[in-house]
Parts: sequence; structure tokens; C-alpha cells
Amino acid sequence: MLRLGLTGGIASGKSAVAAMLRELGFAVLDADALAHKLIEPGQAAYAEVIQEFGPSIADTSGCIDRAKFGAMVFADLAKLDRLNAIVHPRVAEVILSQFEVWRRSGVRDAVFVEAALLVESGIHKKLDGLVVVWCRPEQQLERLLARGLSKTEALRRIDAQLPVEEKLRLATEKIDCSGSLEETRRQVEALAGKLRRAQPLQ
Repeated sequence: MLRLGLTGGIASGKSAVAAMLRELGFAVLDADALAHKLIEPGQAAYAEVIQEFGPSIADTSGCIDRAKFGAMVFADLAKLDRLNAIVHPRVAEVILSQFEVWRRSGVRDAVFVEAALLVESGIHKKLDGLVVVWCRPEQQLERLLARGLSKTEALRRIDAQLPVEEKLRLATEKIDCSGSLEETRRQVEALAGKLRRAQPLQ
């Protein structure tokens, strides 16, 4: 069972590629959703995040206000680093645990973990390969503006991540998401074919 990472810059097409892989029958763990879950009330990182950043980041029900908290940490990279130091080790534990569950259940296909910060967190070093998706920087910005972020917020979030060129240097496979969805799908299907023929990633 190959344990592969799926990463890329924010708004570069990771989620679309992950959805295509799932449609093709591959197991894909969404580590970013997992990280969000870990800071919910009662979950592993919640108390430490509240202690570190203060109760003002929570709404009246006690849940962390993700829009407010996101604006805070992306405006101050030292705070973002502190948040990542709390969350990343716990995410890595769950990822490795899920890989073991899949292995024990007899999964033979490649399995994927999708996360924006696989390289930044160092988790990629524990994987068998890394699939990096990318698009043009102006497309990332357009997509983030379409999600409702201001240009300043969007650029902060792009700048908070490792430049995609550095991620591409670590890639065992690359998927260009700057074209149409159909062009992306053809690349994903080609990758699936390669994996199913059990060819080692080069």
C-alpha cells in the first residue's frame, strides 16, 4: 500500500483532484478538515488553542470563530506558527493511525492524505511519495477573491505557505490545475493508471 501525499498552494486545485481520486476508488484523508475538527470544543487541541490565543477567539457557544481566528493568525505569522505547533503533531498522529487502519483492512491501492501544509509540517517525510497540484498565481488569487477574501487577506494566505516552486521540487508527481477540469481529470486518470499498474513513482 503506497502512502501518498496530495498538496499544493491554497486554491490551487487540491480539493478537485481529491474528489476525482475518490471517484476513481482511492481512499483520501482530508487532513485540513481533520485539523479544523481538532480545534472544536472537546477535541484534542481545543483547550490548548483557547489557552494560547484567549477566549475572545470563541463565539458565544464556545466554538472557535474560524473566520475571526483565521484573520488573526494569518495577519501574524508568529501566531500562525504557534497554532501549527499545537495542531500539526496531532494531525500527524491521526494520519499515521488512519494509514494503519487501511493497511490492516487489506487496502492494496495507494492511499492519499490531502493537506495544504504537508511539506511545511514535515509529514511528507513519512510518506512514500508526494503529488503536488499547482496553477498560476493569478488563478490562486482569483479563486480566493471568489471565496470572499479581500485581496490583502488572500495574499497573506498565499504568502504564509511555502512557495509552490519548492513543493514542486519535492514532487514525485505533478498535476497542472491551470487548465479546464477535463484537462485536470485526464492527468488524475493517468496517475491512477500508473498507480494501479503498481509502477513505482519516479
